[in-house]
Amino acid sequence: MEWLGDHLAAAWLILAVALGVAELVSLDLILGMVAVGALVGALAALASFPLVIQVLLAAGASGAMLMLVRPNLVQRLHTGPDLVTGTGKLVGQQGIVTEELSAHHPGRVRVAGEIWSACPYDESLTIAPGATVEVFAIRGATAYVHPVGELLS
Repeated sequence: MEWLGDHLAAAWLILAVALGVAELVSLDLILGMVAVGALVGALAALASFPLVIQVLLAAGASGAMLMLVRPNLVQRLHTGPDLVTGTGKLVGQQGIVTEELSAHHPGRVRVAGEIWSACPYDESLTIAPGATVEVFAIRGATAYVHPVGELLS
């Protein structure tokens, strides 16, 4: 016990390392925040503050980290880019009409190297073969497309 009294900074550092290793196992970002508090306690011990002040500073730093830093880190880790999979990845892509399309006569388009059954998104349109179209929606196995406007020179 005498060693502990003489080496409080080392004890705080050992506690911080142990909490850091435990955080690597749990991945909850709680023990890591408490480890930062232990580091503050070590700095207070190095500054020769009394043990009560060291504990209060360590607890205050841990509490502040848990309330102020952890929520932002958790939010940032849990939100990321949206992963678009399946037919949703085709929406917005362009394709070529291979068989005439109209609202009453579904045709075919080639989108991303695949042939899809397709209808015009605007039911009043008829789209001729060879036209470039953009996929506006996929419903079931049918792509709803709209012709891509060509630039006038």
